[in-house]
Amino acid sequence: MYAGLDVGSRTIKLVILNSQIREQKVVDSGINPLKRCQELLADKPYDRLVVTGYGRHLVAPLMGGEVVSEIKAFALGAHYLVSSAHTVIDIGGQDSKVISIGNSGEVVKFEMNDRCAAGTGKFLEIMARTLEVDLSHFGDLAINASKSTRINSLCTVFAESEVVSLIAKGEESNSIALGLHEAIATRIAGMVRHTGLKNTVLFVGGGALNNCLHELLSHKLDIEIVRVDSPQTVGALGAALLAANN
Repeated sequence: MYAGLDVGSRTIKLVILNSQIREQKVVDSGINPLKRCQELLADKPYDRLVVTGYGRHLVAPLMGGEVVSEIKAFALGAHYLVSSAHTVIDIGGQDSKVISIGNSGEVVKFEMNDRCAAGTGKFLEIMARTLEVDLSHFGDLAINASKSTRINSLCTVFAESEVVSLIAKGEESNSIALGLHEAIATRIAGMVRHTGLKNTVLFVGGGALNNCLHELLSHKLDIEIVRVDSPQTVGALGAALLAANN
């Protein structure tokens, strides 16, 4: 049995596998991600552990695990689930990334936004809170808008101020939400083009649960973007596959 952990800023993902996936789980990171990881694996026998994600260097040494970069883990997990995938989009809590992968799941090229919250799950979370809507319903709010309100800045501080100003001017919340999603989708689509758009495109990570982002990205890239049943655990799956194959 092999275990993969993806320790993110917002959630921790676990995958256990041998010849097939045996378990997949997603929990909140909380204020003590190491303790959460220890609890996740407390009653689970495994022969090897590989850890990826934001907190990999904190967790791996204290749990007897090895580390792998998120880029490699997502590429391996994506290839395992959809062997025809050659472009992977991940919108995570702390960063967003686009990965071009080869026929065997190897990383060919990637682009990553990790210098600010713009275009990440954190940006969406802050904007949802500003509009007083639960993050899980933010995409649905946007997708039902009849028009999009233009957002001029993707800087989180400036965008939040802009949203507050738009609310004060009487703009509809769903129109503002759609404008925010449009801005993110435009940014991510640009990253995809920089890495070289290839069929098939797989959308993973927490952002893939957002139906509005999925629809906008498909439209902007003029291609049907594929999602899997458990998009949040793709990185953990890649880590577990590495544990099994090395």
